Amino acid sequence: MNVKTRFPPSPTGFLHVGSLRTALYNFLFAKKNGGTFLVRIEDTDRARLVQGAVESLIKTLDRMGLSYDEGPILVEGTLQEKGDHGPYVQSARLPIYREHALRLVEQGDAYHCFCTRERLKELRKSQELIKASTKYDRHCLNLTADEVKSQLEGQEEHVIRLRIPDGETTFDDAIRGRITIQNEQIDDQVLMKADGFPTYHLAVVVDDQLMGVTHVIRGEEWISSVPKHVHLYRAFGFTLPVFAHLPLILNPDKSKLSKRQGDVAVEDYLAKGYLPEALLNFVALLGFNPSADQEIYTLDELVETFDLSKVNKSGAVFDIAKLNWMNGMYIRAMDIDKLLKTAKPFCGGEGELVSDDLLKKILIVERDRLVTLAEIPDRIKPYTQALTYDAHLLVWKKSTKEDAVVQLRSIQEFVIGLPSSIFDDVALIESEIKQYIESKGLQNGPVLWPMRVALSGSEQSAGPFQIAWVLGQAETILRLKKAITKLSS
Repeated sequence: MNVKTRFPPSPTGFLHVGSLRTALYNFLFAKKNGGTFLVRIEDTDRARLVQGAVESLIKTLDRMGLSYDEGPILVEGTLQEKGDHGPYVQSARLPIYREHALRLVEQGDAYHCFCTRERLKELRKSQELIKASTKYDRHCLNLTADEVKSQLEGQEEHVIRLRIPDGETTFDDAIRGRITIQNEQIDDQVLMKADGFPTYHLAVVVDDQLMGVTHVIRGEEWISSVPKHVHLYRAFGFTLPVFAHLPLILNPDKSKLSKRQGDVAVEDYLAKGYLPEALLNFVALLGFNPSADQEIYTLDELVETFDLSKVNKSGAVFDIAKLNWMNGMYIRAMDIDKLLKTAKPFCGGEGELVSDDLLKKILIVERDRLVTLAEIPDRIKPYTQALTYDAHLLVWKKSTKEDAVVQLRSIQEFVIGLPSSIFDDVALIESEIKQYIESKGLQNGPVLWPMRVALSGSEQSAGPFQIAWVLGQAETILRLKKAITKLSS
């Protein structure tokens, strides 16, 4: 079998992290099996379209490194297509859907429905009153051929509905096993709307077949729709694809992931300084557990290890703490020159105050404490702006202000006497100062604590040797002097 998967987003806004996982799993499965991965834009819900959403989706997939073999692409800002099975935008395929819908009508597998919205509303209301199943009552299925012809000739507004047969529908799911649903639970789904656009159900089956899709990997919310799709496949004489329905992504309170409890758009996380590689790694493990001994994966490693049989049935919790940890790991593992390039767009106005060389030094020192790149402006400030802090922070544990003054004056004098070349190397700074402490018979805490606070203005910062290396000798001396003055005033 020549494996082919697809990711069919609707252009109704930014890419949801749940949709990112769906795209990723389709990508991984296709690449693992030497197959094809396509992207198709499902824009038949005209009321929810968002201008520019298609372009945004394409750009986001590109940023995330999820390249596809077929689908719409951007060439110098203009939408074009690659592949032999287009158009890959559903609104450009309307004649295809109409042809297939009318074929079903001719076969008796679908029928015209002329019921008004008012009648359907009243029908639903009456069914709810008696707590009956809310589905279409097949009123128009009983129309004679002449009645249908008359209404069509009179150009009466109408839809085309799928005719669900009696019995039950059984299908296999690669994640959930065999599933059986009684047909009496299935509504006669609208296939073609009055505006001439297909519903998802008709379009997805026709497109998947004509585009050669072999595996349908999507969220579990679509399980209830599969029987309708199975009937369509059978009515057309199409070959059923392999279905695989992914577990929900949940909030910490086990509710479905939604914007009410935090960000859900991929673009939001990227804007906050989460790395694409980290975000991909994180969402890959939301429901997929390749190993108990490894959590950090490259995209190539994910391709190698991906297996639908290892995808869980139960929902996966979106743990922001886990994402933060993982993003920090990726930041620390990144080549420093690449990190510098990646970080610069996040620096904002603070970035204008520092040279690339200084920013590089700051990143070397601060990256062990970074969670996201959006924190970088706040990390730059202590190195470029005047410090404001309370004098008491300079005092080590049970020491006194007077003790702190003595130690700061002593270390200041020592730093003044150091050759300037020492400040070219963090290791040399550390070696010289620790030798000084040892020679005086002192402990590290009473010396290094006030020094660190004097240089950083904070009780939580990088180490004093690293900060001194970034600041340079002159600024280090100046900040020690200011600390002495603060304690003495």
